[in-house]
Amino acid sequence: MSHVEDELTSQPECWARVAADAAGHGRALPAPGERVAIVGCGTSYFMAQAAAALRENAGQGETDAFAASEFPHGRSYDRVLALTRSGTTTEVLDLLARSKGRTRTTAVTADPDTPVMAAADDVVVLDYADERSVVQTRFATTALTLLRAHLGLHTDAVVEDARTALTAPLPEGLVECGQFTFLGRGWTVGLANEAGLKMREASLSWTEAYPAMEYRHGPISITTEGTAAWMLGPAPEGLAGQVRATGGLWVESGLDPLAELVRAQRLAVAVAAARGLDPDRPRHLTRSVILAS
Repeated sequence: MSHVEDELTSQPECWARVAADAAGHGRALPAPGERVAIVGCGTSYFMAQAAAALRENAGQGETDAFAASEFPHGRSYDRVLALTRSGTTTEVLDLLARSKGRTRTTAVTADPDTPVMAAADDVVVLDYADERSVVQTRFATTALTLLRAHLGLHTDAVVEDARTALTAPLPEGLVECGQFTFLGRGWTVGLANEAGLKMREASLSWTEAYPAMEYRHGPISITTEGTAAWMLGPAPEGLAGQVRATGGLWVESGLDPLAELVRAQRLAVAVAAARGLDPDRPRHLTRSVILAS
C-alpha cells in the first residue's frame, strides 16, 4: 500500500479527533465578526477557498481566500489564517512575516518543529494528520474539518460518510476514462479544484474543475464518451441529464461533499495504479516548496 493510500484511509479517524478537539482551539481561530483572509498554497489554497465560503455563508464575517503568493497587502483584515502542512513553504512564511505587528495571524500546520511556529501569532498543530506522502490528503481535509467544526457545521454523519466513501465501489468505467471534470457550488468549488489537483498530481490525468453553473458556458464541449463529469454536492437542476446526453459519465452521490472528495482521492490512486504510476512519487513535485532567497 502506498503512503498516500494509507493516509487517505485514515481520514475518518482524523476528522473525528479534530472535531472533538475543536473547542480547545477556539481562541486561535477566527471569531464571529472578524474580517478574515484564509491563505495557502496548492491543496491548502483550495481548502482555503472552501473554508472561506463556509464561514461567510454561515454569517460569521467577510472572508476571502488567496494563494499566499497573491495576497493583497493593501487590504485590511482582522486576521490572516494560513494553512500549511509543512510549516516551511516560502510564500506562506513571507506573508506571515509581512503581516507581523499589523494583522493577527494564525497558522494551522502538521509539524511543530518548523519556522511557522514562530512566524504566526497563534498556531494549531495537527501532528496526527501529518503525512509522508508528497500528495496531500488527510492533513488538508482534517484542517478543513477543524474549521467546519469551529463553525458548528460538522456532524458525526460526515465521518460515517467518509467511511462509506472508502468502502463503496467506484462507478463502473470511471477508472478507464481519459478526462475528468470536477464541479462544485459554493464551498464545494474549492473541493472540486482540489479533486482535479489530486488527479493531476497522483495519476497525471487530464482534469479540469469549474463552478457547476459555469460548466455549461463552454467546458461541457469537451465532454463525450470516455470522459467523466463529477459533481461534489447537489447538482444544478438538469445538469446530469445534459452530461449524459453528451455520452459522458455523470458521477454524484448523496454523501457529504468532503466525503465525496475522499472518493476522488481513491480514484486518483486507482488511475495511477492502472497506468503503472507511483502516487508517492509525483512528477516534478516535492513535499514543500522552498524558494531560494
